[in-house]
Amino acid sequence: MIEVHTLALASLIIFFGALTQSLIGFGLAVVASPLLYIVDPQLVPAPVIMMGFAISLLSLLRDRGHLEFGGLQYALLGRIPGGLLGASLLLFAPQPLLGLAIAFIVASAVLLSLFKFSLPINRISLFCAGVVSGIFGNIAAIGGPPMAILLSGKDARQFRAALSAFFIFSSLIALAILALTGLLQAKHLWLSLLLLPSVLAGYLVAGRLIGLVNKDKTRAVTLILCGVSALVLTVKSSLSLLAQ
Repeated sequence: MIEVHTLALASLIIFFGALTQSLIGFGLAVVASPLLYIVDPQLVPAPVIMMGFAISLLSLLRDRGHLEFGGLQYALLGRIPGGLLGASLLLFAPQPLLGLAIAFIVASAVLLSLFKFSLPINRISLFCAGVVSGIFGNIAAIGGPPMAILLSGKDARQFRAALSAFFIFSSLIALAILALTGLLQAKHLWLSLLLLPSVLAGYLVAGRLIGLVNKDKTRAVTLILCGVSALVLTVKSSLSLLAQ
């Protein structure tokens, strides 16, 4: 199903993704998806979505006292049509185009993370953010940036708790859509079980480092890594597309 050296490399990528998300509030999918797609395309999106579910569950258990869920149901409703559209693209687009799509989503996430936006939080904005999150999430497992931008004005712990709660439910929606469209298979479940220890390790290591690292520098390094990953994936996918 997967070579030992490929599994070891994928586990290392997931570890650093989970470590990053535990330290700064985002990062697992943005860091892992482009690198994992280069390593082995079958690792994206289903296994990354499952890893995102796991790290979100752990984060919510830590920040559950700061959870304010009001309004997130509209974002979750938007996640359904967005997820269906994303899954449709997965079904019919060739791998090089999917690689380019993932690179574009990662690059967009990096650019959006560099700017601060002040958007009104209401039913319409939550629903629209959910739609975009669903498209990005079911193509590349990167559904966080639209919601992160919308909720960026919240207190840090409220921000992490709200995002974690959204990710938990939206991950279940995404996996249900992938299952209905035949894009979730038994091999993805086994791959996720093999990668789960890396998520737990990243979360536990972050707990020991959280007071010792500079979050701004960690965030900057993460965004640089994601930008480089998106560039490498763009080049690789473009060459594959030209070779067809």
